[in-house]
Amino acid sequence: MKLYQKVILFVFFTLMSATGFAQDAVIITDGNIVRGTIKGADFATVQLLLDDQTVRVYKAKDIKEFLWNGDTYSSKPLLIKNKMESRFFKVEETGAVNLYSMGSTSAEKPKEKRIQVRPSVGVGIGSGGYGGVGFGGGITIGGGRRNSNKQEGKQTAVFYIEKPGTGPILEVPIAGRADKRIEQVRNVLLQKLGDDEDLAERLKEAEDFDARNVRAFVNAYNAMRK
Repeated sequence: MKLYQKVILFVFFTLMSATGFAQDAVIITDGNIVRGTIKGADFATVQLLLDDQTVRVYKAKDIKEFLWNGDTYSSKPLLIKNKMESRFFKVEETGAVNLYSMGSTSAEKPKEKRIQVRPSVGVGIGSGGYGGVGFGGGITIGGGRRNSNKQEGKQTAVFYIEKPGTGPILEVPIAGRADKRIEQVRNVLLQKLGDDEDLAERLKEAEDFDARNVRAFVNAYNAMRK
């Protein structure tokens, strides 16, 4: 076989392995992985199509995380109506501090193949809970909009920050009225990132917070601790 034919075959099989044979995965525990194709998910369950064409449904409370279209969705405890339950969060940043989201974090038009879900979740915060957020109205777990009448590209995600060993996961309320939101976000970020003096000064000087610079602050904190 000539060299150029070998090159063509190599490229062909590389592309096939990256597309046609690529699989999603459900990680039940470390080392216990089930591969297949994820057909749909909401905040509490994920459906996995196996190679034998059977479908398994996994609840958030029973697995660690799942991988879908290159993104990771991690199962975390959530306080719902005074009861701790597990829900899936999209992983945005990981390291010494973890950043998660629920809802759409993209300004692009959501993918049609994402499954819409309409959970009714009331989230309360206490000394060990989450921020006050209500979900509803056709949210997709990794994309989509809270309300189809809202302008495309408007931030619809709810962000959460976690620093293991320093207390509960906290909401980062980047949406809402600026006069309340800015100081709330600043205080939450200072709780988790404030031991970095340079970063703390930059947080205190920031005039506003959005998805982009919240990610940047968390990324900068993690980069200094690798």
